[in-house]
Formats: sequence, structure tokens, C-alpha cells
Amino acid sequence: MRLNILIGGKAGQGINKISAIISNALSKQGYFTFNYRDYQSLIRGGHNFNVLSISDQWIASHESKIDGLVALDELTLKLHKLELKPAGFIITQKGFEDLGRNLNVALSGALIKILGLDKKILLQEVKTQLGDEAAKAIEKGYNSQKTKFSLKKLNNNITIMSGGQAVSQGAINSNIDRHIAYPMTPATGVLHELSRMQLKNDNLVVFQPESEIAAANIALGVSFAGKRVMVGTSGGGFDLMSETLSLQGMSEIPLVVYLASRPGPGTGVPTYTSQADLDIALRAGHGEFPRIVVAPGDPIEAIENTNECFYLSEKFGALSIILSDKHLAESEFSLNKQANKPLRVDVKRKLPGKTIVKTSSYEHDIFGCTAEDTKIINQGVQRRLKKYEDIKKEVQKFQMTKLYGKKNSKNLIFAWGSTKGAILDAIKDLDCKFLQVLYLKPLSSEIKKEIQKAKNVILIENNVTGQLGRLIREKTGIKIPNRILKYDARPFRSDELKIQIKKMLK
Repeated sequence: MRLNILIGGKAGQGINKISAIISNALSKQGYFTFNYRDYQSLIRGGHNFNVLSISDQWIASHESKIDGLVALDELTLKLHKLELKPAGFIITQKGFEDLGRNLNVALSGALIKILGLDKKILLQEVKTQLGDEAAKAIEKGYNSQKTKFSLKKLNNNITIMSGGQAVSQGAINSNIDRHIAYPMTPATGVLHELSRMQLKNDNLVVFQPESEIAAANIALGVSFAGKRVMVGTSGGGFDLMSETLSLQGMSEIPLVVYLASRPGPGTGVPTYTSQADLDIALRAGHGEFPRIVVAPGDPIEAIENTNECFYLSEKFGALSIILSDKHLAESEFSLNKQANKPLRVDVKRKLPGKTIVKTSSYEHDIFGCTAEDTKIINQGVQRRLKKYEDIKKEVQKFQMTKLYGKKNSKNLIFAWGSTKGAILDAIKDLDCKFLQVLYLKPLSSEIKKEIQKAKNVILIENNVTGQLGRLIREKTGIKIPNRILKYDARPFRSDELKIQIKKMLK
């Protein structure tokens, strides 16, 4: 069973609230949901919509055709009516115009009735959060519709989490002391979430400085003083931080960076998604120095990978980058399992205030003293190179890749990051396997082995140049000619992706 319901209207009409109310009600009934958010860079007006997908099995994507349309304004009806399946239903604002800000609540009640859910599931929650008038709006909406589906209670224990919330939880699991960030969509969600989490974590301080350059440099200083710290930003802000990343490489002060991508270049399309920042994550900053780049594909991985990044950064004095994007950061997933037990992130290095600690952006000897002697320079370069070799050995204890689908198939799909959900939903009954690449630096040796075993290899990415494909070619010498690339600032929809994959299978 699968349903896709589009909820649309103007910015400020409470579209996200409807999705949240329905998702919470469905999770209590044991149903899996996936909530995709599509919104313009506007505070009020325009056209925004969510696609709420519902299933009795785990899902992590939305589709192009919808079973229901909830329209808070006429424009939503006009833009999306043709996406409706022949037997689809429509709920409009007509008859509820007098409810003002409770319009969205009334339409939630109407949708609950159509889905065949008991209104008691959400009445108490809405009454507690929004008051008696909102509860009356639920009643009015509920009574306006007839039941179309009968979603019986399932025996699943489900929680709902976005990718941004998961990164925040991973940071909390790592005993983060400071989060330094200047707001930039779609990284701002982590800034807000960790700000909220300060109330229950006495050691955590979240600080917003005047710029991204300031954020990165403050973070490096805070880390030098012995604090576990993470910086958050998107592509444009990450560009500004490049000099500080290079400073990290020379000073070897631990630093974790959360990079949530959006379409560029320039300001690009600020509130949409893209996987076009892999190259800069791998290479930003002048000079040669070690780093770790990890790209989770769902909230569980985001929790675990964030914790791993803190662990590796602190253990090796390295730069760790958590590479995400708007689609993963802001989409809401259903989870029915727990993340692995967190790794301890202990600060064991020498700290100022307890002893003399020297660090510099200049080449230096093992005591931190500036040096221009060729022997010492060579030693410094070799020391940093050896550190990367040690990192490559250490990450073997983590899942650098994951294999899904029919393990003996000769059709092999490669992808990374947020494309995972759409791919898994698309290949459920296809003759193929899917190798998800989580660690992009270091890159797993298993990748070349899997390519050599396959007869047909397909690359799927949300960018125009196939950046993972280029990385694989650089590291293995193997070019992947079969590519499904999407670069219109929107994520893959699983039904459309399935059609594209089937055309390439052998």
C-alpha cells in the first residue's frame, strides 16, 4: 500500500503543520511516511507544497503522481490537478474560509477522515498545542468528508526525523561543546535544532557570529582551547571558509564541518537541492592535507556518520566534513530502528592553560615552532601524509559502503547521499544491486571490486557532471558511461527513476 498526498498553498498558511499533524497521527498507527518539502525563497505568498507519502512498508521518497490533493489556495489546484490519479481526491479551502489561521487545522481533520483514522488520535494533541478553536476546526473538517481508505493500526514502532535533526543528534551523541554557524539554507535547520537542544545539554553553546569566515575561525580557536566543535554552512559559506580549512590542515586542530548543499553557482536556487558540492568538499583549501568526507543517505546514517566524524577529527587532528543537501536535511523520514551505540569522543591532546601548546599556519617542527629548513618541511609533509594513511586504516571499522538489492545481479548502481531513498524505492522488484558510497574520502577499495564483478554499471547523481563518477575514475581508472543525472534543483522521484533505471538494465 502506498499513497502520495500533495499539500499546497502560500508561504505562511501552515502547510508544514498539516504534514506534521498527519505524519504524527499515522506514525502512532504504525504507518511509514516520507515528507518532501518544496518551497520558494519567500517568507509570505508564492507557492509552496509538501508531498506526504504513506505506506505500510518503509519508504524514503515521493512520486510524481498523487492520490490526494489538499489545496489551501486556488493556485495549488491549478498547478497540481493534472498530477492527480484518476481515482484521486481533492480537499479545498471552500467552506472553511471563516476559520482564518485554523484553515490548515480544518483541512488536517478532513484528510484524517478520508484516510479512515480516528479523530481522537489528533484532537487532544491539537487542543493542547493550539487551543479549543483549533479543536473545533478539526471537528468541522472531519465532518465535511467521507471515509475513502481504511488504514488499520499496524504493529510498528515509528519515530519521525529529518536529516538535520539527525546530524544534531549525532553531534549531541559526540558530546559537542560548541556549534558555530552563520545562517544559510539548508544548513540553518541544524543551527536551530542545536539551539533548542542547549536547554537539555549544559555543556553546549550555540553561537551565531557575523559571517561564515568568522564562524570557521572562531570554531578553530574554540577547538584549540579543547572544545568539541562543529561548523554549519552551505556551499557559498563553505567557499568563504576555504582559507580556514587550509589553516586547519597545517595547524592540525580538530574541526568538524556540516556542509548542506544547495544548487549553485552563486546564490543559485537557495531553497532547493543539489549534489554539486562534492568536488569542493574533497578539495577546498590550498595545499595538501588530510580530510574525511562522509555523505549519509538517511537520518540513521546521519546520526552515526556525524559521530564518526567527531571521533576521527579528534583522534587524528583532522578536518571531517559531513556532506548533506537540502533534500536529506529537510525531508522527514520514518524510522523503526535505532542508530548504533555512539563512539566516545575524548579530548586527549595537550591543551593551552594546562601546558604550553604552539600552533601556527606556518610549516613547523613537532614542537610547533616555525621552520623553513628543507628537512623539517619534508618531515611535516610526510607526517600529514602518514596521518591520512592512518585514517584510511581506522575507517575500515566503519561501513564505508552498503550493498542493497539482488546481491548476485550483474546490474550495479552507484550513488551517494540523499539519492539513496529514491533508489531503494525504485529497485524493489528490479534485477539490480545498489552500492551506496558513504565514505567519499577515504574511498573504499570495495568499489573497484564491485565494478569488476558487474557487467552493467549505472551512476545516479543529483548533479550535471557526475562528480562521484569522476572520483571513481580518478581512484580506479574505470569510467562509468551509463549515467542518470538530474540537475533541475529537484530530487529524484522514485517512480520516474524506476523507468529510467529499467531502460538501462541488461
